[in-house]
Amino acid sequence: MSSNPNLTLTGSDLAALLCSRVCHDIISPVGAINNGLELLDEGGADDDAMDLIRTSAHNASVRLKFARLAFGASGSVGASIDTGEAEKAVMDFASADNKTEIGWHGGRAIVAKNKVKLLLNLFLIAYGSIPRGGAISITLEDLETAPKFTLKASGKMVRVPPKFLEIYSGESSEPIDAHSIQPYYTALLAEDAGMTINTTAGADEVVFTAA
Repeated sequence: MSSNPNLTLTGSDLAALLCSRVCHDIISPVGAINNGLELLDEGGADDDAMDLIRTSAHNASVRLKFARLAFGASGSVGASIDTGEAEKAVMDFASADNKTEIGWHGGRAIVAKNKVKLLLNLFLIAYGSIPRGGAISITLEDLETAPKFTLKASGKMVRVPPKFLEIYSGESSEPIDAHSIQPYYTALLAEDAGMTINTTAGADEVVFTAA
C-alpha cells in the first residue's frame, strides 16, 4: 500500500489518463500538419505550408519519442535504460520549441528504468516551472551506486507547479485528471524507485533533487 494517500488510481485509470496526456501533447502539432496539408490542397503558399508541416512533424515526433521513454515501457529490454537515451530525449524535446536552454552534466550509465523515467518526469516538472522559457541544468551523480538527480530551472515567472506539490505532499483533495496525471505519475515513480524528491524555490530559480 502506498504511503502517499493521493496515489490511489487503479492500473486501468492510470493507463487511460496517461494516454490522454500523450494525446493532449501531440494533438496540436498533428493538427498543424493537417492545416499545412489543407493549405497545399487549396493552392496556398507552398513554402509556408511545407515549413509548417516540417516543423509540426518534428514537434510531434520528438514528443512521441519522449513519451515512449518517460511513460511507456520503451524499447529497452529488461529493467534498465541508458541515461544517454534520456539525454537525447530531453535535448530533442527542448529543441522543438527552442525557448529553453538545457545543460546536461554527468556520466553515462545503465540505470534502473524506474529511476530514469523519474528523471524524465522531473524534467517535465522543471520545464513546467518556467512557462516563458529559460534554462534547465540537469546533474546526474553516483549513477553506478545510488543515483542522485538535480534539476535547476531558472527563468521569468519561475514557480513550482502547485499541483505537483499538492500530489507529492499527499495533500491534494481534487480527483486526478489528464492535466494532473503527469505530476501524479512523477510521485508514483519516486515511490516505486525508493527515491525522495525535495524542492527549493527562490525568486528566479527552483531546484528539484531526487535521491
